[in-house]
Formats: sequence, structure tokens, C-alpha cells
Amino acid sequence: MSLASAAVVAVVALLAPLTVRWLRLPVPEIVVQIVAGAVVGPQVLGWATVDAPVRVLATVGLGFLLLLAGLEVDLRRLRGRVLRLTLAAFALSFALACAVGTGLAATGLVRSPLLIAVILSATSLGIVLPVLEDAGVLRTSFGQVLVAGASIAEVVPIVLLSLLFARDAAGLGSRLVLLGVFLGLVLGIVVLLLGVERSRRLADLLIALQDTTAEIRVRGAVCLLMLLAAAAAAFGLEGILGAFLAGVTLNLLDRDEAGTHSLFRTKLQAVGFGAFVPFFFVSTGMGIDVRGLVGDPATLAKVPIFLAALLVVRALPAGLYAGLAGGGRRLVAAGLVQATSLSIPVVAGAIGVDLGVILPSTYAALVAAGLVSVIVFPPVASSLLSGGHEDTTLTGW
Repeated sequence: MSLASAAVVAVVALLAPLTVRWLRLPVPEIVVQIVAGAVVGPQVLGWATVDAPVRVLATVGLGFLLLLAGLEVDLRRLRGRVLRLTLAAFALSFALACAVGTGLAATGLVRSPLLIAVILSATSLGIVLPVLEDAGVLRTSFGQVLVAGASIAEVVPIVLLSLLFARDAAGLGSRLVLLGVFLGLVLGIVVLLLGVERSRRLADLLIALQDTTAEIRVRGAVCLLMLLAAAAAAFGLEGILGAFLAGVTLNLLDRDEAGTHSLFRTKLQAVGFGAFVPFFFVSTGMGIDVRGLVGDPATLAKVPIFLAALLVVRALPAGLYAGLAGGGRRLVAAGLVQATSLSIPVVAGAIGVDLGVILPSTYAALVAAGLVSVIVFPPVASSLLSGGHEDTTLTGW
């Protein structure tokens, strides 16, 4: 078994952050990974292909990407008025997405309006958080509502993908039952682990092993990731749901109020972003139909259409936050932040290609639109938010 393609991907993964920093490129590193993957892939230079080793590493990378995304979801934020407001905004967003998807299908631009609606309704929480943090609004009531909204816009599309576009042939009713059973299993695991972690003896054992070669907490996280991803697949759901819920579960369990393992999440990010996640993004670029995208004007024209659709679906519902925004600039910034999406278009689009409901060329246009949103929207939103951020805290929310 040749590891030549895996070696090329590893080199790309190494050079991507160095290139961004050395050339001071105003883009996230994952953009460079995907673009470089397309360049070294079979449609341009032909230096690497998505063979068995690359596919396995990319699958593990996708699992880690969803685990780390789930780890960022704080369920404590999703309550009270914040929950009601963000649910209303997402409901409006999804209704707009369904309307846009239906319109795109009527014009022949897409085959599955519902899948397009799921893709357009998503937001990349991992990109939203740094923008709000850098602008100094993350811990304000306005910032917390945006984080809660982005959390919902990441959780719900993943659940919908598992329900509506799983690769098995079961009906929707059967999938709903299986989803309920699976969520019950996850809840049982959470309750079990909450009980186990109260053991002083076990806590001492974990502390003793966490910074040795055993790295017991990291191994536990990887075990939970694999178990829930495998269980989701066994229930006829998408494995990405299990991976995402593994991250949410870890966030629920790992409060570290005593400060005994402050490096745990850093270690998980090191394993994920340092080793496996780049294989997923680079291989995604390698699989993009570059010739179909740049060689067909009709396909290339889909990129601004999908980008405009993201703005309509995700930016317009931000108007519901007008009472918290404190100005038109910040309201526009909220819309741009919510319209930033890449992970779900990449993941859901690949599922659509596998199911035959999205053409490879359309997938390339979707990913290209996601790349543009990640490149353009966050910097503009950050500049709009930086102009003062007086705000109230979450008191009373």
C-alpha cells in the first residue's frame, strides 16, 4: 500500500499555516488547505489522489472536526429569552432556505431543494467565535445571542442531515425512532459518566495518567468519538452526528472547575487540527471538480448565486436582533457572521454527491461560495463590530 498521496497531503498541511503567516494572507488556513488540495489533486498537478490511506485519515479528520465543533457548543447558553430569540431566527432562516432551495430547483440549478436548504441554513461556529472575541463583544448579551444562534445553526443542520439524508433506505418515521433511541443512548452515557466522575479514586487515577504517555483523557475522548460515531452509523444515522454529540458530551462533562487538567482541550485540538483535520480539508480540495467549475460558465455563475443565497438565508434573520445590536453597523455585522459557512457545505455537499442528488460541479460551486464567505464576511464583520461595543451583560437573560 502506497503512502505517496498521504505524504503529499501531509506536506500541504505543513506548508498551509506557514504560507498564511509568511505571506500575511488575510484568509483562514483551511481556505489554503482546500485550494492547495485542488492544485495538487488529480485535476491540476496530479501529484496526489484520494486513495485508501488518505480516505481513512480524512474520515478520522472529519470526526475530529465535528468533535471539536461540538466541544464549542455550550448548552448553558441555550435557555430563556436567548433560546426563544435564536430559535425564532433559525426558524425564519430555515423557511427562507426552503424557499430559496425551491426557487433554485425550479430554475434547474440544483436537484434537491431540501438538501440545499439544510446547507444554506448552517453557520460555522468555529469561525464565529474568534471574530466576536477579537471584536470584544463575545461576552456581551449581543455576542452571546450570536453564539447561541450559531450553535443552533450548527446543531440543527447536522441532525437534519442524519434524519433526511442518511445513506440507508429507512423511512423518515423509522429514522425518527432510531434518532430518539440514539439520543437516549447518548443521554444514558452522559448520566453514567457524570456518576463515574464523582469517584475520588477515579479522579486521582485520571490525574495521575493524564500527563503521561497514557494521555488517558485524550484516549477517553477518542474512544467516545469512535463509539458514538459507530453507534450513529449502526442506527442508520450519519456518523457525523455521533462525532458532533461526542464533542457536546465532553463539553457537558468536562467543566474542570478545580483546574486539574487545563491542557486537555489544547491536547485535543493538537491531535485534531495538528494531525487529522487537515487531511479532511486537503482531500476535499483534491475531490473538487475544478475543471467543471472553471471550464463551465454556467457552473461558475452558481458561485455568486450560492453566496447571495447564504446572505439572504442567514443575514436577513439577524434583523430579529435589532433590539440588542445597538446600531445598524453591528446588525449588518451579525448578518455577515451568520452567513459565514464552510464546514457544513463541504460535509453535506459530499453526502449529496454520494447520494446522487448534487452534481460534482454544483458541489464545487457550493464549496467555492463557502470559501468566499469565509474569506470576505468575517473581516468585514470584524471591522463593523470594532467601532465601539458598549453593551449590557447577560443579566436578566
